[in-house]
Amino acid sequence: MLKDITLGQYFPGRSILHRADPRTKILLVFALIIAIFVCSNPASLLLLALFIFGMVYLARLSLRMVLRGLKPLLFIIIFTAVLNLFMTPGGKTLWKFAMLTITSSGVSRAVLIVVRLILLIVGASLLTYTTSPIQLTDGLEKLLSPLKKVHAPIHELAMMMSLALRFIPTLVEETDKIMSAQRARGADFDSGGLMHRVKALVPILVPLFVSAFRRADELATAMECRLYRGDIGRTRMRQLKFGKADAICAVAAVIVIGGAIAAQIIA
Repeated sequence: MLKDITLGQYFPGRSILHRADPRTKILLVFALIIAIFVCSNPASLLLLALFIFGMVYLARLSLRMVLRGLKPLLFIIIFTAVLNLFMTPGGKTLWKFAMLTITSSGVSRAVLIVVRLILLIVGASLLTYTTSPIQLTDGLEKLLSPLKKVHAPIHELAMMMSLALRFIPTLVEETDKIMSAQRARGADFDSGGLMHRVKALVPILVPLFVSAFRRADELATAMECRLYRGDIGRTRMRQLKFGKADAICAVAAVIVIGGAIAAQIIA
């Protein structure tokens, strides 16, 4: 399961999404997230789904890989769906046992939540799949640059966010190595009750935290050795510019998101 975690990974390419300005992609992802939560009828959600998976195709990403990235979050998706299934009143009663009741409104709500979460995860993942950590940092810093007038540490915040995303795959790989080493010594992480599995994770968490702090210290030392001083006097080899790819992505997103919201209002 750990190998299925693709959040934070960057897949180099020359697609229209890869060539788009990171600022354009960040703004479009935020607009897409808002649209996903605003829209609730099948027509608008279908339109958003076609747009998101169309972007996956244009980015030349493997659909199997993108869907595999949902596997680590499958428990959260199922838990949220079950919670809404039993806790949503109203509509026709379909099944009842003691205090547990499933209604038609509960079924509709559970399906809606599952669709929204899947679209949200896939849509947000497109940003990291097609944007390198350096581009992401520069894009966030440019978008938040007006806050520098109130002396907000914009560059440092953008750097921390990009580093956090960058080290997700590294920590996942480290966790997989530690678990493999523990299994070779006879550790069992798959059997037993919930408490047994939780206790079995302790030998993993301790070396993982030690490794994470060691990597953080090495990174800080490397940045100091290269005279890193934040945004003071920093120059960029590649300047961010809006181009044709940005215009195409923006127009397509405005049409689709506007159409989805219009379908929601009309319905």
